[in-house]
Amino acid sequence: MVLPKMYQPMNYPKHVHIVEVGPRDGLQNEKQEIPASVKIELVNRLSDAGFKNIESGSFVSPKWVPQMATSAEVFAGIARKSGVIYSALTPNMKGFEGALAAKADEVVIFGAASEAFSQKNINCSIAESIERFRPVAEAAKANNIRLRAAVSCALGCPYQGDVPVSAVVDCVERFAELGCDDIGIADTIGVGTPAHTREVFEAAAKRYPIAQISGHFHDTYGQALANILVCLEVGVATFDTSVAGLGGCPYAKGATGNVSTEDVLYMLHGMGIETGIDLDKVCAAGEFISQALGRAPHSRVSRALAAKRAA
Repeated sequence: MVLPKMYQPMNYPKHVHIVEVGPRDGLQNEKQEIPASVKIELVNRLSDAGFKNIESGSFVSPKWVPQMATSAEVFAGIARKSGVIYSALTPNMKGFEGALAAKADEVVIFGAASEAFSQKNINCSIAESIERFRPVAEAAKANNIRLRAAVSCALGCPYQGDVPVSAVVDCVERFAELGCDDIGIADTIGVGTPAHTREVFEAAAKRYPIAQISGHFHDTYGQALANILVCLEVGVATFDTSVAGLGGCPYAKGATGNVSTEDVLYMLHGMGIETGIDLDKVCAAGEFISQALGRAPHSRVSRALAAKRAA
């Protein structure tokens, strides 16, 4: 039986690559001190679960992000698995040198699509902020280290509100010119909706290969999974997620932050999309770090499966 066109199944990617950002983006805003040994155990558990790319730390000034002060110790202590990329955020050349010394496999640079956000946070224009990463990009290439970029505030800004799609595309083009291997488009404050998400990612895909574009969604308004579904329809096959839903949204007090890895995996696996990741092991890793933080996982799937096991 031939179904009407509107009911034809979507041509989703057969395999989706998940970049686990919990150890870096998820933990960086935690106020309580988290020992390096706990972070190392978390990264090791995630490696064992099957992730092929794990953001394991950030080489930034401990004055600004004290939680990441132990990143060198974390990189030195993790049990590295063959084929796994252990990446680090590097805001400048000093950060890159730290990542290089720590033997990071990939460095991550970032810029905002919002002019107001850029001016408010680093007192320069978007173009100037991205140009500052040129030495980092050149050093990464010279040392055969993967270079990934992130475009923040792509679907909304806490200061200016709406962000023009053209501004997102401009950022993508500037990062592409720096020679980035992949470019992530991030809904930093979680305000994006499916229609807006489709518009932004389709526009970006006209200027940069869709296979090298990733999505990074926060679940502040409960839209993250819907936005990821739309991205799958567009052809995006790489997403950042955070185990146990680690990470908050500093611009929306009391709101949740990064979309949880467990929830995304449950959806993808239920759609028949392969990830190569063991959901049960991810849930166990999420429970481990949540216990260390003294709270329950934010992941709905993790809580549901825990309740089912206890029944």
